[in-house]
Amino acid sequence: MSKETYHSLCRTEESIPLFSQDWWLDAACGKANWDVLLIEHNHRILAAWPLYMPLPGVVILPPWTQTMGIWLAPSPHDAKYASTLEHRQTLCHQLIDRLHARSFLQHFNHAFTDWLPFYRAGYRQTTRYTYLLPDLKNVEHLWENMSQNIRRNIRKAREQHRITVRLGVPADDFVRIQAQTFERQHMKNKQDPRVLRRLIDVCRQRGQGEIWGGYDEQGRLHAAAFVVWQKRAAYYLAGGGDPALRQSGAHSLVLWEAIQFAALHSDTFDFEGSMLPGVERFFREFGGIQTPYFAISKRTLSLTDRIRLRWKRRMSPF
Repeated sequence: MSKETYHSLCRTEESIPLFSQDWWLDAACGKANWDVLLIEHNHRILAAWPLYMPLPGVVILPPWTQTMGIWLAPSPHDAKYASTLEHRQTLCHQLIDRLHARSFLQHFNHAFTDWLPFYRAGYRQTTRYTYLLPDLKNVEHLWENMSQNIRRNIRKAREQHRITVRLGVPADDFVRIQAQTFERQHMKNKQDPRVLRRLIDVCRQRGQGEIWGGYDEQGRLHAAAFVVWQKRAAYYLAGGGDPALRQSGAHSLVLWEAIQFAALHSDTFDFEGSMLPGVERFFREFGGIQTPYFAISKRTLSLTDRIRLRWKRRMSPF
């Protein structure tokens, strides 16, 4: 019954972050691989905690899902801060007491700012950072707030390399160009491309996601970005570029066009920042506000769990 109740909540509650929406979890996890803990009072949901459990007792983040964590119902506008904080901590304690996991890791949305209940329960926390662009409607301010380097790259892509940005990049082309980016960095992409394709399909069907691509006059795809959105925020989920064409500045232009489009649907653009120095610097230069969020964990996966998880990911159609 909890999942049915949560499905109903997601249809009516706009404050639930996109990555905790039921349709996103169905696509990212597989319908049978996630569940939710709820706290209700007088037929009203006070708190919800969706959980991805690929193995019994193991809670981790699904593929291509930046944050999850606990959703707390908005407090009355006239509520005192101290009372609100106590109420929310009580709800978190109740949820933590109901969580029976031998291994846990979730990245919480940046709006979740109080991890004290987890600290008291023996969990660990690492601070991570993203970059946010608020007030997306003020395009002139966004442009002026970007670094000279980003603005120069955008102009170079347009004027020197004649890059044209198009919507609707085929999923196959996007997966290919993203794989090239990881190859250039001598890194292995641990995310499942099958899940990425499924998320692209469902976001397009719902009108909540699209891929922007920068093409030259020869029709070559220089760079691409997959952005998803809801009213509260748009998120840069994934991107990539052709290593042989990366000097054209196309990636900056593609993101700039995506940001302007996101302003039609969302209030904020979230780069879902990386801790990698080069990626973090690129996001920072768009003028976003550095914003902390929590990575909360308890224990680590055993070797047996890791082997079982890798096997399940290879064999599962989800």
